[in-house]
Amino acid sequence: MNFRNFKLPGFVTYGKGSFQKVDEILSHKRVNNLPVIFFVDDFFKNNANFLGTIPLRGNDQVIFIDVTHEPKTTYVDELKDSLTAQFGEVSGIVGIGGGSVLDITKAVSLMMKNPGSSADYQGWDLVKYAGVYKMGIPSISGTGAEVSRTCVLTGPTRKLGMNSDFTPFDQILLDPLLLKTVPEQQRFYTGMDCYIHCIESLNGTYLNAFSRMYGEKALDLCEEIFLHKDEWDDDSDEKLMMASYAGGMSIAYSQVGVAHAVSYGLSYLLGTKHGIGNCIVFDKLAHYYPDGVLKFKEMISKNKIEIPKNLTQSLTEDQFNKMISISLGMEPLWENAIGKNWKSTIDHKTLRELYGQF
Repeated sequence: MNFRNFKLPGFVTYGKGSFQKVDEILSHKRVNNLPVIFFVDDFFKNNANFLGTIPLRGNDQVIFIDVTHEPKTTYVDELKDSLTAQFGEVSGIVGIGGGSVLDITKAVSLMMKNPGSSADYQGWDLVKYAGVYKMGIPSISGTGAEVSRTCVLTGPTRKLGMNSDFTPFDQILLDPLLLKTVPEQQRFYTGMDCYIHCIESLNGTYLNAFSRMYGEKALDLCEEIFLHKDEWDDDSDEKLMMASYAGGMSIAYSQVGVAHAVSYGLSYLLGTKHGIGNCIVFDKLAHYYPDGVLKFKEMISKNKIEIPKNLTQSLTEDQFNKMISISLGMEPLWENAIGKNWKSTIDHKTLRELYGQF
């Protein structure tokens, strides 16, 4: 067994209406009148009612985060440079949004205390110093970004996370009421990200009792709300929020697998959003996850979702080669999915055939 001493979020607040506790939590984290910066998903830009509930004090500032594209190292660096130029230092950063906003929050927090570009820290355990205080508040559930030790970024040469013990949030706040505004299709794609986390963890070579406990519960919740419920309700929001948390915990002591390894290449080249990209790829992975893909197709049908097709039909061989290179670089994911000898079955030809199906 691969023993690890892994870092989790420092504190967890959960419950309907718990967003009202943000001001109280932050009151103990403000340093020398330095501002708290709120990174808020662009989705809320015109929602005056919600914005009015954000507890701004003194020089606190709301910055709307553009999530049109997957998080990029250049965007993280721009945000860090802007905050440094305007304030020098900050008391902390609060991220409110989906996986992209949460990952950007974690990355900028780290870059406020680490020199250079965020691209320098794409990899495992490259971050040297703890960032400024950071709080994550998901307004959409599924990615598990609220509990993970990584923040996935697209850099100049690859899509890879800043994986480190300094990356997890100091505080997360889980308020199911924040999920009520999520569009139906987006809810499905991020929910399937959670489902795929569980399938990859539960079928991986890294599987252990810790991962199995969280993964099985998260999987049951995903199947209940996307396969067995006829209507979405408040109970569904709570269960998806808990599935996201448990799914993220499941891969904390294991790893994801084929879908993520392949979708990273798709996302890097085409800018495909993470949840959608995972669905596009997972739909073609019956060879690796037969039972999981079968239920996935049932959920697609029940929820009347159309998976995008023909994304790679007009790509050049150089473009295919770039995606393949990105994917083959995700070695821990392939090892979890296939085993230590994964290179004997996963090669350029295998991935070229797979990418040609999307």
